[in-house]
Amino acid sequence: MGLYVETSIRAGMDELWERSQDPAQHQRWDLRFTSIGYLPRAEGEPQRFRYATRVLPFLSVDGTGVSAGERHRDDGTRVSALRFASEHPLSLLAEGSGYWRYVPGPDGIRFLTGYDYRPRWGRFGALADRLVFRPLMGWATAWSFDRLRLWCERGTPPGLALARAIGESALRALLCAAALAYAPPALALLVLAAALLLPPLPGTPAARRCLRTPPGRTPASAPRLLSTLEPS
Repeated sequence: MGLYVETSIRAGMDELWERSQDPAQHQRWDLRFTSIGYLPRAEGEPQRFRYATRVLPFLSVDGTGVSAGERHRDDGTRVSALRFASEHPLSLLAEGSGYWRYVPGPDGIRFLTGYDYRPRWGRFGALADRLVFRPLMGWATAWSFDRLRLWCERGTPPGLALARAIGESALRALLCAAALAYAPPALALLVLAAALLLPPLPGTPAARRCLRTPPGRTPASAPRLLSTLEPS
């Protein structure tokens, strides 16, 4: 899988599962989606869904997907897998697949994801994906995972976490602007370095708190459940 994100969340397995699998709760914390909704399905079929992401105030890019999950496994872990695609002409993402794993441990639940996708628009799309879109997707996934962690561990509602992130970023930008305008060069450089390097406050989501590569030397592998899903 091309993108990997992992965090550890001190929460109950059922709570974490519901907040990540229920569309109404999932869309509250995941920065990559504005809305997620299940589509009707027959008994025993994988769950199909529709998602949308608002890229401008009056413009949304949508797509569809199919997912399946395993809640009761012999080793105590849980896993879900999905395939997704978008036919929207403004969507750089054409189709892709991914998985989530829930691994209980002594310090919490290892919550991790791996996913990849095929961009459209030919060579231009491949270049735009490599330089801009893929790094942005990796950051947004990690930031969202930390927002979910704060919701589960501290009870911080996702909306409040976003407000804190915006407020703290605005304050850092304001301090940098003031330092550049009024402080001596040495002090201004110190303020800029602090604003860029100091980690966010503990109650503010931060992508840097998540792992972005699988631990150890073994590459992450997709679960067998993914192979049972047909393209969306």
